[in-house]
Amino acid sequence: MAKAKTPRGRRKPATQTAAAQGAATVTVDTPSPKKKTSIPQFISEVRAEARKIVWPSRKETWITSVMVFIMVAIAAAFFWIVDAGLTLGSQFILGIGR
Repeated sequence: MAKAKTPRGRRKPATQTAAAQGAATVTVDTPSPKKKTSIPQFISEVRAEARKIVWPSRKETWITSVMVFIMVAIAAAFFWIVDAGLTLGSQFILGIGR
């Protein structure tokens, strides 16, 4: 069986580790303290974000609702058929021993 090759074609000795290769250490800066927001500023920011909301139209809401009801009906029919099939199958298997 042929040996698997690394992209360079040669394997590195197992004795070399990241520390031996002079790996750099990672330092993490401490987070700066968060600035407190006043209540009026918070309310104005909430209002600004609320203005960005795009509400669906009546037609879009109606179409989406109808699609949900159709998908629920399809799922209910699917699970009813699967349940009926499993019921008949289990009754057949349990009826063999009688």
